[in-house]
Amino acid sequence: MCALILVLVFASIGFCIQDDQNPCSDGKLRFASYYGDHMVLEQSPERAVLWGCGPLGAQVTVYLTGPNLQKTQATVSNGMWRVTLDPVKAGGPYNITAASTTSNVTLVDVLFGDVWVCGGQSNMYFEVSQIFNASEELEFASNYPDVRFFMVGLVQSEVELPDFTKVSIPWSVPNKSDLAPFSAVCWLFGRYLYKTLQYPIGLVESSWGGTVVEAWSSKRALQKCGLERDDNNVLGPSANSFLWNAMIHPMLNMTIKGAIWYQGEANAAYHRDLYSCTFPAMIRDWRTSFHEGSGGQTANDFPFGFVQLSTNQENSTDMGFPEIRWHQTANNGFVPNYMMRKTFMAVAMDLPDKSSPYGTIHPRDKQDVAYRLTLGARVIAYNEALTFSGPFPNLILSDILYVNITFDQELSVTPSKDIFEICCLDTLMKFKWVFASIEKWSETTVLISTALCPISDEVIGVRYAWRDWPCDFKACPIYGAKTSLPAPPFIFNLQSSSGWKRHDITNHYLNIAVKQKMHNDLL
Repeated sequence: MCALILVLVFASIGFCIQDDQNPCSDGKLRFASYYGDHMVLEQSPERAVLWGCGPLGAQVTVYLTGPNLQKTQATVSNGMWRVTLDPVKAGGPYNITAASTTSNVTLVDVLFGDVWVCGGQSNMYFEVSQIFNASEELEFASNYPDVRFFMVGLVQSEVELPDFTKVSIPWSVPNKSDLAPFSAVCWLFGRYLYKTLQYPIGLVESSWGGTVVEAWSSKRALQKCGLERDDNNVLGPSANSFLWNAMIHPMLNMTIKGAIWYQGEANAAYHRDLYSCTFPAMIRDWRTSFHEGSGGQTANDFPFGFVQLSTNQENSTDMGFPEIRWHQTANNGFVPNYMMRKTFMAVAMDLPDKSSPYGTIHPRDKQDVAYRLTLGARVIAYNEALTFSGPFPNLILSDILYVNITFDQELSVTPSKDIFEICCLDTLMKFKWVFASIEKWSETTVLISTALCPISDEVIGVRYAWRDWPCDFKACPIYGAKTSLPAPPFIFNLQSSSGWKRHDITNHYLNIAVKQKMHNDLL
């Protein structure tokens, strides 16, 4: 009976294990499953890639008709054809026809703009219909006909697939019924971007609840972190590379602008200590793979944004979420950094939802999450001059009475007795974390007390917001005075040091006493 249930479950979500995954075996002329009416293709200066299936050896002519005209040809090889269009400026609508001597197929109402991929687990999968003010958002959506969306079906595979085998939502113009089950973060990110850019935005959702980063990573990426072998204890969609194979690999030929990501909750209890390697490795591998798959049209350093984890359990002492938040930044606390170039991050630890009917791990306020992501995209992807991050330390000085922290922007500070902690090392070389109250603050500086460390102890570390649920909704103690963006969590090792100073150019932290790079070993 259990075996039958597993078969039925895999059949319902899509599970591919056979080696022969040629989507073009029938020889019919068609576009690949990613393409469809109402879609968005990447605009100039990049060139959009089109591909599909056809009769072996046939000559396929592709026509672009609309504000501009193009004509290009390809020969079907191994059942597939592929063309790269000349650059097309943002706008439309266009029709795209693929024709052979015996048949033709046409896509209508195609726009050119920027295409963003949205990946991750359940908080990316979280639907527009589930957010705060969902009915208003759905009613309002028709005002944004140039923001189009597509949702990949839930499929897993042991081998890399050339095309999607399941599509949950084909390319759609916003309407209530199609938008309701689409990713809220993805949709809101696209809608907010459109308000700034005023040209078409294409959104491609590929997400699956409860999945780990290893499932979305190629075997090549996992090898970079010492994960050459599959974990036999992990079955289903979280198995190594299963979702990369079925839900990412099929779209590598497409030209995209960038990607956003909301994942990490599942890794709080699985390979947590490796996340500072596996997440950056996945980003680098996606960039390389999309660049190569598109024939160099997708940038090999395309912008990649992500959401730093929100909250799960109030009053929890488990270190899973705080440590994953740190590892999401490759143990730097901020992005971009030398390990994660051209990335941007939306801090979400100050957006808890105690009464979420979907569980506290699924906050309903996706509007603020998407807004913060959009700020990062406007800077990293579109080169706007604005601040997209909350305050982060530039200088940390420690003495017997205080730890003095100078931030990189003007502050809005609320008193707190427990948001900061210091690490005390006693004469027996044992250490413990104790609360450190905010004693004073100025425009850019916060002074925290070391009073709870015994006078005989050495203060060897400081950390901020280092717990699962550090504050209530938008009520963390430190925000940017001009941006209202929260300071992200951080941790610094102060042992054998009088402090740390952030280098203006490299962003590395130098030990003021011995001039060496910072290494946090207090986790």
